[in-house]
Amino acid sequence: MENSFLSEFKRRNYFNQCTNSDELEQLMNKNKIRAYIGFDCTSSSLHVGSLLQIMCLRLLQKHGHQPIVLLGGGTTRIGDPSGKEETRKILSEKVIEKNIKNIEKVFKIFLKTSNPKTKPIFVNNYKWLGKLNYIKFLREIGKHFTINKMLSFDSVKMRLEREQSLSYMEFNYMILQAYDFLELNKTKNCLMQIGGSDQWGNIVNGVELIKRYSNKQAFGLTTPLITLASGSKMGKTEKGAVWLDKKLLSPYSYWQFWRNTDDRDVLRFLQIFTDLTLEKIEELKNKNINKLKIILANEATTMLHGKAAAQKAAQTAKNTFENKSIGDDLPSIIFKKEKVINGINIIDLVLAANLSNSKSEVRRMIKNRGIKINNETIENDKFNVSLNNFDKGNFLKLSHGKKNHVILKVV
Repeated sequence: MENSFLSEFKRRNYFNQCTNSDELEQLMNKNKIRAYIGFDCTSSSLHVGSLLQIMCLRLLQKHGHQPIVLLGGGTTRIGDPSGKEETRKILSEKVIEKNIKNIEKVFKIFLKTSNPKTKPIFVNNYKWLGKLNYIKFLREIGKHFTINKMLSFDSVKMRLEREQSLSYMEFNYMILQAYDFLELNKTKNCLMQIGGSDQWGNIVNGVELIKRYSNKQAFGLTTPLITLASGSKMGKTEKGAVWLDKKLLSPYSYWQFWRNTDDRDVLRFLQIFTDLTLEKIEELKNKNINKLKIILANEATTMLHGKAAAQKAAQTAKNTFENKSIGDDLPSIIFKKEKVINGINIIDLVLAANLSNSKSEVRRMIKNRGIKINNETIENDKFNVSLNNFDKGNFLKLSHGKKNHVILKVV
């Protein structure tokens, strides 16, 4: 009999690879298990690029299993070389601990905590990695890894083939990740690790280490790396990362990210990033594509920011685009009056409003008639914005294209 979790996992396009799939299916039909996903804490928040992994944890809960969220307080001190072309910047311990606290808050929004059998278990791998005795670790764990195999992993091969440096510290990352799985297997009876397809080698290492060290069966399950129909990477826009923290990205901007989804990605993203049943998505698939995008934006925003925030963002978008008015929920920036009196160049204003990251990009926007002030197109990159451009309430709407708007206020 096909397992309900694995069946939905596949039908929602979460599935990439699995170790011992038949045995895993039998186990999950017989027992409720614990499974973990690890997250490095290199930023103060996760972004949309981590959302698929969070949805996997939600799906575990939905089917009665218990997720373990591993926050990499130890491994973040080293840096995962997987998919990286250069050595990561080493963060201070104080910054890492602050990041962990902030990221944990995000998980408590997405994951249910009321049922003791399925509520998430939070662990910080620095708790055990920080106590390792180097000689003992090499004798007991290091002997299970060969340099030959470690050199065969894509994360290592890519860096070496390009003659890019790979520190001994980073080289050890895969061993520490395998050790994490062993530790969770011993202390939390964790039987499965889930991760992105770029983590396959590291996950298999953990499965094999548990087998050699404890003679127990554990499992690995991976998801595909999500790319957009355009070919670009999921999680970032031209304005930067799509953060899962409203302090870094407003609910309106988050809603807009989903509303701006490429037509070719909409149905796939409804399956992957919402709680709508697959049957409901099948019913909706013939709807007007713009209506589907609004459903996607509403569902995704409700999950993170709540229903009221999603409704407010949708109303703001409607007011802004259909009624050409200033929506209440648009991102806003405050300027001191003294700064505006002498005028601000339009390029500097667009950069200050985070509508672009470079002056050359802003010049291109202006040349393509993509920048507007209060719905009026700006055609000259020498244009200076003054107090005369603000309305009686000291507000000004700055727009890039039809969908990116910021309210500027003078005080």
